[in-house]
Amino acid sequence: MTEFRIIRKESAGFARRGQITTAHGVIETPCFMPVGTKATVKGLTPKQLVDETQSQIVLANTYHLFLRPGHELIESLGGVHKFMGWNGPMLTDSGGFQVFSLSSMRRIEESGVTFRSPIDGSSHQLSPESSIAIQEALGADIIMAFDECTPHPATYKEALDSLELTARWAARSSTARKRSDNLLFGIVQGSTYPELRKLSLEKTIDVGFDGYALGGLSVGEGQAAMYDVVQEFGPQMPELTPRYLMGVGTPEDLLVAVAGGLDMFDCVMPTRNARNGMYFTRRGPLTIKQARFREDPEPVDARCDCYTCRNFSRAYLRHLFVSKEILSSVLATIHNLYFYNQLMAGMRLALERDEFQQFKKSFLDDYKTSDV
Repeated sequence: MTEFRIIRKESAGFARRGQITTAHGVIETPCFMPVGTKATVKGLTPKQLVDETQSQIVLANTYHLFLRPGHELIESLGGVHKFMGWNGPMLTDSGGFQVFSLSSMRRIEESGVTFRSPIDGSSHQLSPESSIAIQEALGADIIMAFDECTPHPATYKEALDSLELTARWAARSSTARKRSDNLLFGIVQGSTYPELRKLSLEKTIDVGFDGYALGGLSVGEGQAAMYDVVQEFGPQMPELTPRYLMGVGTPEDLLVAVAGGLDMFDCVMPTRNARNGMYFTRRGPLTIKQARFREDPEPVDARCDCYTCRNFSRAYLRHLFVSKEILSSVLATIHNLYFYNQLMAGMRLALERDEFQQFKKSFLDDYKTSDV
């Protein structure tokens, strides 16, 4: 059984507290989804994801798993959950963004996108039909319609053509669906043009999906433009379905987006930055390689009770990073994902108490974008 229900809406805004029920468990929203591109969140075991970071749901990538090891293999081994040893909910993206951003020698046609694999140069095509078939073979709980991720900058005509292609592909994605034990989300494009976002939203709603996503953001448009889209169109998305903001973002971004009525988020930032020695804290980001931490006995964040902060000093974490030890990435990833998940948990609690605006203001007043 898959469903979404709203538990509480704030009295003076658009933020809401909800639950998504899937075949692999309940997702409490608002939620953050760690990115497990190739059926793994870099540096962590599935057990660590649950026990040490309190992650509820993981995102995997259709494009990458299609190219290697192949969705047929994963399906033959019991699906992506069994393949990677993850028992919780799973979302797969459609592969559209990766085709357009990573593939060379690609050709976009009405039928789909033909591209060459960056692994061995072999030629492949992804279409709405094949993307849905791959995602269903993987066995994800939430799957995405195949779309064209509109680049930035894009002219009005380019954005219009792109969203119309996405709308046609959305209808084909819906028709191609075979399984009923998952949720299929449609994606709204339109770049930063308000009238095109509105048109794309209308066309996507006309197809009819279990959930809706804002795509084509965090592609270079700048924070102010992204916030304009989120704040205007988040509340306009269908109320009784999950709302997903793709590829976002910083802690500030998440608070702004939840205030705009969004429920679900993913971003590589907490894991990628961890591998580069950057820790998120309540006072802002901390770059552990700095010499001032060489003899620092304090934890990264004294107010954090994650495994990393409970057990290790800044001095030790700096030593691991400058020594290029694998454990540096592991401990930093644990901390950053725990930080993100605690931020979401704090928002959920504040929404239950109808104190979200106070929570948002308090967090942003305390949080700084410069190094602590």
